[in-house]
Amino acid sequence: MRRIAAAFCLILAFAAAHAAPPAAPSAWKAKVAQEMPLMGHRNWILVVDSAYPLQSSPGVETVETNSDQIDVVQYVLKTVNGSIHVRPDIYMDAELPFVPDEDSPGASAYRSRIAEVLRNYPIEHVLHDKIIADIGATGSQFHVLVLKSNMTIPYSSVFIRLDCKYWGADAEKRMREKMSAAQTAGAH
Repeated sequence: MRRIAAAFCLILAFAAAHAAPPAAPSAWKAKVAQEMPLMGHRNWILVVDSAYPLQSSPGVETVETNSDQIDVVQYVLKTVNGSIHVRPDIYMDAELPFVPDEDSPGASAYRSRIAEVLRNYPIEHVLHDKIIADIGATGSQFHVLVLKSNMTIPYSSVFIRLDCKYWGADAEKRMREKMSAAQTAGAH
């Protein structure tokens, strides 16, 4: 019994010594800066509240920021907008407008603050369970960076899907139409 207890203590000591401490504020910023050149369309950056689940899809990477959620959103958007290759598409939980201050003090103030930060972006509202499922599926093929903030208002996560900055949906549609026309003409 003594040997088991000693082995257990060694395991706990080893685990404590090798546990990753929460990322320092500059560490998560360095992570965003390091990954931005590698990320492209179909990748995601999530800035989530403190209760957002740790997802197990292989491409989903979670980093604890220990930072204010609004500050993290602003930093990520500044970084994305400063890139030459990607632009942000913003998604938020459809439940957020219905979270009352009585159940979550500060919810109304948060909605006002995040609306101001995102005022220049169209926002698509999606049910929380659906977007989490979509992120899990995306993580099986593409990289998703999850930045956990110290936010304690439910349904306050900001989901940023990256899209190509220099090639838009209209250009893609025109190219596909030309391809289809060329295939049709070649079939005759």
